[in-house]
Amino acid sequence: MKTTTLTGPASQVPGLRIERHDSVLSTMVPAFERAREGVADDLWIIAREQTGGRGRRGRLWTSPPGNLYTSHLMVDPQPRARIGELPLVAAVALAEAVERVCGFDGSGPGRDGGFVRLKWPNDLLIGGAKVSGILLEAEPRIDGRHCVVLGIGVNCQSHPEAGLYATTDLRAEGFDISPDRLFEALIERFSVWRGIWQEEGGFSAVRTAWLARAAHLGMEIGVRNGSREIRGIFRDLDATGHLILECADGEREIIFAGDVFLGGS
Repeated sequence: MKTTTLTGPASQVPGLRIERHDSVLSTMVPAFERAREGVADDLWIIAREQTGGRGRRGRLWTSPPGNLYTSHLMVDPQPRARIGELPLVAAVALAEAVERVCGFDGSGPGRDGGFVRLKWPNDLLIGGAKVSGILLEAEPRIDGRHCVVLGIGVNCQSHPEAGLYATTDLRAEGFDISPDRLFEALIERFSVWRGIWQEEGGFSAVRTAWLARAAHLGMEIGVRNGSREIRGIFRDLDATGHLILECADGEREIIFAGDVFLGGS
């Protein structure tokens, strides 16, 4: 384990602390360990590889060297009722970080011209293929404060071939980006968007930025949650980031959680 300091824009983030590991089960494990030890807000954990990385709903996240694996520990970042907004905050920040380090301008070699899109609630897509995952977990601390950890993985140099969704990586899209370079950009952009989110009414700006990159907006999608699947047109996000689906009968349903599939497939 090694604690390091970054140079460049990310080094200007007040209170920034980074803990580096060669190999961990998951970066979320040491993040929660530090939380239970009483570590203060704003700690980033980064590892070269994970031996037991997890995605949403307990799915395995393949974690060989060459990709970005990081977790961010926050302590009482907002009232608990608003913690569910954080994955969308992280998705917007990560999308901007990827666009910046790769120079996406709508004319790059990516399959959709290089524009990063967001699949609800927090997956990044390039050309319709998933390039990252974001996982949110939280637990109370013995002193009564609330610890929140965002786990973030980005396929920089490789990607799994099998899974629920088509996948890709930045190198496959024509961009040879190191995990450290992307990590520095992510820290800087997340600090900016966290600050916006924590302002009064700040999630409205997050919601607007998320919708500007929304994949499948106005299209028929399927949302699967356990054994239940519902289809409809993806119309909007509500004021707290939940998906608004227009069903075949014209009624609108608010979706709080689930896996999104284009066309319900």
